[in-house]
Amino acid sequence: MNIGEAAKQSGLPAKTIRYYEDIGLVLAQRDANGYRVFASRDVHNLTFLARARSLGFTIEDCRALLALYQDSDRASAEVKKIALDHLTEINSKIAGLQAMADTLSILVQKCAGNDRPECPILTELQSPKPEGS
Repeated sequence: MNIGEAAKQSGLPAKTIRYYEDIGLVLAQRDANGYRVFASRDVHNLTFLARARSLGFTIEDCRALLALYQDSDRASAEVKKIALDHLTEINSKIAGLQAMADTLSILVQKCAGNDRPECPILTELQSPKPEGS
């Protein structure tokens, strides 16, 4: 099938598929006229990559996961390590976002939001970032 059909079936834009080919994440066969030709296993791999990317895995994590997926002798411990490392990173980002939300919530509560110029939000934004934040 051509790249348009592979894109449709995998849920990835053709541009993304071309990019994945450029970086060696996927390899497309070429027809005599030079056009990319994708087999059903290629579409399956593209769908796998789309799902992994939707979960926030990096390109390099996707490369490793795809290699492990294609290796029937893989150790699931390797897969789990990649997933746990990613989960740790996600949880760290969540904690950082929660801290930002907590700080901003306090500042919003302190601001009267009236016609006067005093605003604790602007006062806080002009001060240096607290240590450890």
